[in-house]
Amino acid sequence: MKKILLLALLMAAAATPALAISRYNSMSFTCAEARAVINRERAVIMRYPSSRVRNMTLYDRFVSGSNACDVGYYAYQEYMPTKDRASCPVYTCRPSTDFDDDDTIFFRR
Repeated sequence: MKKILLLALLMAAAATPALAISRYNSMSFTCAEARAVINRERAVIMRYPSSRVRNMTLYDRFVSGSNACDVGYYAYQEYMPTKDRASCPVYTCRPSTDFDDDDTIFFRR
């Protein structure tokens, strides 16, 4: 009986959908459409052209907010190009201990 129950559980687990992250091309969306997709799915990977290196494609994971980030990470506002805007505001996850140039840094005296 235990073998049948274990086999049934394994089959049920294999039949559930995988929690894969969706991948999109940001240039095929308007800014509003891209933000709607990100908010609906909580996290997506977007492919977009580099603004600095010609013919280079960049990939990044964009999230709807801090609740889509792992523990110890927060949602940080970034920008990506879309069909209608060169800089569409979106969020990525950053470590809580990450300091940017614009953050206050305390020096030891």
